[in-house]
Amino acid sequence: MSIQAPSAVVLVRPHHFRPNPLTADDNVFQVIGAETESVRIAAAAYDEVTRAAAALEAAGIRVHLFDDESADRPDSVFPNNWMSTHPGGHVAIYPMYAVNRRGERRWDVIDMLKSDYRVQDVIDYSGLELDDVFLEGTGAIVLDHVSRIAYVARSHRADPIALERFCTNFGYEPMVFDAVDPSGVPIYHTNVMMGIATDFALVGLDLIHSPARRAQVVDRLTAHGRTIIDLEFDQVCDFAGNAIELHAPGGRILALSRRAAETLRPDQLAIIERSCTLMPLDIPTIELAGGSVRCMIAGIHLDRRPEVVAA
Repeated sequence: MSIQAPSAVVLVRPHHFRPNPLTADDNVFQVIGAETESVRIAAAAYDEVTRAAAALEAAGIRVHLFDDESADRPDSVFPNNWMSTHPGGHVAIYPMYAVNRRGERRWDVIDMLKSDYRVQDVIDYSGLELDDVFLEGTGAIVLDHVSRIAYVARSHRADPIALERFCTNFGYEPMVFDAVDPSGVPIYHTNVMMGIATDFALVGLDLIHSPARRAQVVDRLTAHGRTIIDLEFDQVCDFAGNAIELHAPGGRILALSRRAAETLRPDQLAIIERSCTLMPLDIPTIELAGGSVRCMIAGIHLDRRPEVVAA
């Protein structure tokens, strides 16, 4: 079992999903105007999460599925931005950039973690929002749990003050870089251009502006034998980097969208399939909001509590 690949996840099924107008300015992956079909889009997103949860459970992943009935949280399908869990019983809660995303933080999710898993502490950084300091979870940070490195594309959603606190509290080394698209627009979340698995890493290397920093990122990612799968920008736009490795009873799987899977070349797929089984999930509606499968999944890197058997 790999420390990089959790075997349990949290998903949130939204009842009123729509692309968030408050995040459209810096999220170039978001489809503007889709909110005009709000009823159809909300129903389709609900169904996509339902099917994704069922597919993960059928593969042997433990899924904790929470429903969100609020009409005021259009991005609640992306819980990885407000929480993360870590080996040793640690949980982090993050400060969010968009005001209408801050209500996504749910204490019933934290209570479930405390009930079903061994939680030693919960460190809540959300108060930093009062000072306009933001760090949007494992959207802004891509974590290498093996090498203890936190990779971060610099943006206003990844403040260096919050990042330093997180890395100090959780024992990661920060690796910060500037990443921009071909038009010079900064990448809003690191996890749209980078996904780290046990034996490989999906990375849009050309988006890292500095050649020297790019080489350092490659050196650190490959230090423990990982293979780099270098993604072209078109593949990043199809969310090929927004994937997550999970541990199922039959072995490791790579969960990603069907759109992402279809954009990968045969040579890239061959690298992945040496250590993972691909699990493409159909989520075209959710991808209208500028995020994909990795954004939907909050991995649980905690030890389960033993089940109590009734006498």
